[in-house]
Amino acid sequence: MKGFMKKANLLPMQASLQTKVFLMFLILLLFVLCCFLAYVNWQVIRPLKETNENEKLLTAAKISRQLDQYINNQNQLSQRVLSNQQIHAALTAGYHSTDSAAGLSQNRILKEMMFEAIGPSVDIRDMIIYDLDGKAVASYIGYSTNPSLLEPSLKDKLDSNEYMLYRQPNGISAFDRAIINQNGQIYGYLSIQLDQSELQLSTEDIAVGDVYVLDSDRQIISSSPNAKGQSELSFLKKEDDDSSGMYLDGDSNYIAYDTSDNTGWTTYVVTPKKAVLGSVNSVQYLSILLITLLMLFSFVYIYFSTRNLLLPIRKLRSQISRISYSNLNVKVDNQSHNNELMALSESFQELLNRLQQSIESEKLALQEEMKARNSALQAQIAPHFIHNVLYLISIASQEGKNKAVSDMCKHLSDSLRYIVSSPYQHVSLAEELEHTRNYLSLVQQNYESDLEWEIIADDAANHIELPRLVIQPFVENCIEHAFDNTDPPWRIQIRVQLYNGIWAIEISDNGEGIAPDKINEIMDNISNSEAREHELHMPSSFGNMGVVNTVNRLKLMYKNRLFFNLYNNVGEEKGATVQIIASLTQDFEDRF
Repeated sequence: MKGFMKKANLLPMQASLQTKVFLMFLILLLFVLCCFLAYVNWQVIRPLKETNENEKLLTAAKISRQLDQYINNQNQLSQRVLSNQQIHAALTAGYHSTDSAAGLSQNRILKEMMFEAIGPSVDIRDMIIYDLDGKAVASYIGYSTNPSLLEPSLKDKLDSNEYMLYRQPNGISAFDRAIINQNGQIYGYLSIQLDQSELQLSTEDIAVGDVYVLDSDRQIISSSPNAKGQSELSFLKKEDDDSSGMYLDGDSNYIAYDTSDNTGWTTYVVTPKKAVLGSVNSVQYLSILLITLLMLFSFVYIYFSTRNLLLPIRKLRSQISRISYSNLNVKVDNQSHNNELMALSESFQELLNRLQQSIESEKLALQEEMKARNSALQAQIAPHFIHNVLYLISIASQEGKNKAVSDMCKHLSDSLRYIVSSPYQHVSLAEELEHTRNYLSLVQQNYESDLEWEIIADDAANHIELPRLVIQPFVENCIEHAFDNTDPPWRIQIRVQLYNGIWAIEISDNGEGIAPDKINEIMDNISNSEAREHELHMPSSFGNMGVVNTVNRLKLMYKNRLFFNLYNNVGEEKGATVQIIASLTQDFEDRF
């Protein structure tokens, strides 16, 4: 590094500024990357390697503790058997053949004592009681492979209060101890044959590698399913003085071992080196690759950055000075100016001002265009509404309902005033609901008690802003189309609810519902109504002018923040529901 710095300092003074800046940043970059690589090696890779190795030691210790717990459970089981005073009396009589009544009685008494000690949950293979001569007196389960005689060599070792773990010739591991009273008198021997599946259970949890559990004679007590046999265990070893440790064998396997102080069994966890150091190597290779790519990218970036930043700034200033909203294709001006950085800042600010003015002009034009579209769509609804109401007034007049005609004219006047008053301006939900009440009152003059309607709205939703005539067209469609084949009373419910951050309007009826293909047609019309010609020349049938135009006006206001749904009700009462959901905190001015 020092030699490189020295060569850089000996460069000719006439070297370009770009070359000097490039070399300066290059040296700094190499230093930073070397520091980063050293940091990754010391603070990431080495601790990760130690962590992975310690995990294998902990795995061996965990398996060893689990086996200790299992043996401790058998010790407690044997204590429960030995604490029963009846066992001493039953064994005092000596051995009796089960062919005799005394033998059957003795066998039954001993089995009952074993059952009381074992309980309903059995985690052993079998339990056998031997007399002083080593003959099997009673067996809890009675496998035919159980040894009928206790090995004489074991009797001398069991003449104490301690238990002994022993691997029988049939391959079954046994927990043996003498049946002795408080005075040290021996009545017989208890042998608990361990369940091999319970011993195997602790060795099956390891994902990668093999597990071996060996006794003090290096006989296999338990091993993982794919482990090697007894004759292939020469690679397993441990230091005599160490109860736990780890070493690397000749096949590059990490072997962690842990010896239990209680059982004398040693648990070996054999893991391939790739599995232990796989994540470490991945991090190391990834770090090297990342450093290499970062260096290459940095070299290229520094080179081009210095070249671009140190070109005569006056060229850039000349380009910016001539940029306008309608003229972005400019030529480089080769004239030179003093104090180029300041001139660049001033020119850039002027550019921002011109662009801002252009954007404001575009926003105003878009706003006026959207207002015009809104008014055009709303103008389609007003004649349709007036025609229907005048028809209702005509019917009431023919029937001589003067009071009803007067009320209907009053409601119609209020509705017309609502419709023609600033049609391009948004209204509150409270105003829209009031207009809907006027409309429903007009309609009820004709249907009287056959029509039932209710409006349920949260007071907090009154400030929601909507285009005019959003709810009334859906109500009108309910009356005109929903109840053709339905007996009265006809019900219409309008519900406005507030959800977390959104509002929802639901308009439901108890009519005959809408055919599924008709619902699909309506939703397709809404989805395909982006073109203005399609919006303004829609046929006036249900799902077209009344629905599509209303949804389009909402789209003009909420754009992609609007959700519209139309579905048939499920339950005793049929009918359909229109659902409109949009943002509660919509800022309308920001939409333009």
